[in-house]
Amino acid sequence: MHDAPVGRIDVAVIGAGPTGLMAAETIASAGRSVAVFERMPSVARKLLIAGRGGLNLTHSEPLASFLDRYGAARAWLAPAVEAFPPSALVAWAEGLGQEMFTGSSGRVFPRAMKASPLLRAWLARLAGLGVTIATRHRWVGREADGTLRFEAPAGAVTLRPRATVLALGGASWPRLGSEGTWPALLPGVAVSPLRPANCGFVVAWSAHLRQRHAGAPLKRIALSFGEHMVRGEAVITEAGIEGGAVYALSAPLREAVAEHGSATFAIDLRPDLAREALATRLAAPRRGQSLSTFLRKSAGLSRVAIALVQEAVHSGARADDLAALVKAVPVSVTATTGLDRAISSAGGIVAGELDAHFMLRRCPGVFACGEMLDWEAPTGGYLLQACFATGVAAGRGAIAWLER
Repeated sequence: MHDAPVGRIDVAVIGAGPTGLMAAETIASAGRSVAVFERMPSVARKLLIAGRGGLNLTHSEPLASFLDRYGAARAWLAPAVEAFPPSALVAWAEGLGQEMFTGSSGRVFPRAMKASPLLRAWLARLAGLGVTIATRHRWVGREADGTLRFEAPAGAVTLRPRATVLALGGASWPRLGSEGTWPALLPGVAVSPLRPANCGFVVAWSAHLRQRHAGAPLKRIALSFGEHMVRGEAVITEAGIEGGAVYALSAPLREAVAEHGSATFAIDLRPDLAREALATRLAAPRRGQSLSTFLRKSAGLSRVAIALVQEAVHSGARADDLAALVKAVPVSVTATTGLDRAISSAGGIVAGELDAHFMLRRCPGVFACGEMLDWEAPTGGYLLQACFATGVAAGRGAIAWLER
């Protein structure tokens, strides 16, 4: 990493994930001096982990639909995303020499399908802009006069920048850097509790299902819960169930579990086949076949899908209408699998604490951005897009503050 900053600087950015680095680039591009502080030994660890799955930076769907993915946070997030939309993020990545492409799902990826080439080019650009990065610097507090205090290997470090940008992340995957302990450093600032988002759920599977099918994928299924329905895939785990389709329903499921102690969603194991057509197939004589063989041959179910049907029957589900059961296998969940395994987190600094420039109303000259704010979104490029966009917004807010 670059050397720790010396002397007075315009802006200190705390947190060297993609949000903080984007804020730093925005500020430095305006000719301001910037120092970035990161408590981990290296930067952007979560971005690098995301890159192992292809680095889904954003999504190509129309912006109006894109913004709907932010749910209750749409109204206050929209200006930031509209000011730095998916097209701008794609252009930015291409400006770093990363050719982009749009997959069949509409998701947008670097052609390299990993984060490391992008990050190397990005750090070189930041160095060229004069941005310094100090790793192994843990932020431990801020004084009333704006002085920041850090713990570093060489001892205590203090710094009084003209403005500060906080990009401290949420609380998911804490081993990568975002511990979620920062609310204690912002007394008086309203923070919604940090909760798992895009997470798996705990299911009390039978010992037979756990032993035989843990790790098995459920492909081409549809999940429904209340008014929500999503197609995709899932994976049976020893603890319960996870995967893209589950993550897309994690917000309403999480809230239902918090309110009632449990929640039950339904899995359509053959969403591509109408119930009437499936019922016709399952009305054929079994001719001595076991239920497992009959479901495999007549309904085209995989072994793990058949196991889910049998699990439901053993738990009391009606077996006299197999078509109805295959189209809506009930699965009861009792808890999330926890923040340490969640892809992202919900909760954070509530919108009312921020002004239009992402400055904390109670802390003039202090800006906040990224996952430490109170919003959540499904996977598919929406998470990173909002992180980058709010990093740009906070950076521009800091520039405006300095100009005033």
